[in-house]
Amino acid sequence: MTFARRSSIWETPPVPADQPPFLNAAVAGETTLTVRELLTVAKAIEAELGRVPGPRWGPRPIDIDILFHGPGRTDEPDLQVPHALLAERGFVLVPLAEVTDSPLPVLGETAAALLERVSREGIVRTGEAL
Repeated sequence: MTFARRSSIWETPPVPADQPPFLNAAVAGETTLTVRELLTVAKAIEAELGRVPGPRWGPRPIDIDILFHGPGRTDEPDLQVPHALLAERGFVLVPLAEVTDSPLPVLGETAAALLERVSREGIVRTGEAL
């Protein structure tokens, strides 16, 4: 796996609000792994960093999401790429706009264009690129 571009680190309000703020970032890279293999690697990294099953949207040490994998869509019960709500999530689009200005696969618009239609409230840049 090769990482070509990395975003800054962004702090965002948590949902639900009764937990610490979230830190978000995005990386763009290239891999020869299938999307399923990439998910296996992401889950292994999460486990290595202490993530254990817990409440949905609850506190966790890390959450790795696959935003895109090639030009297509994956729609399986445990793997949706791109995520169905990606275009509505400022906390995803802000760092994503830092790593690419190309139209996003499947969505056909840039992250910056999508970001114009969603809230950036509470999203604050807290650090340099990863």
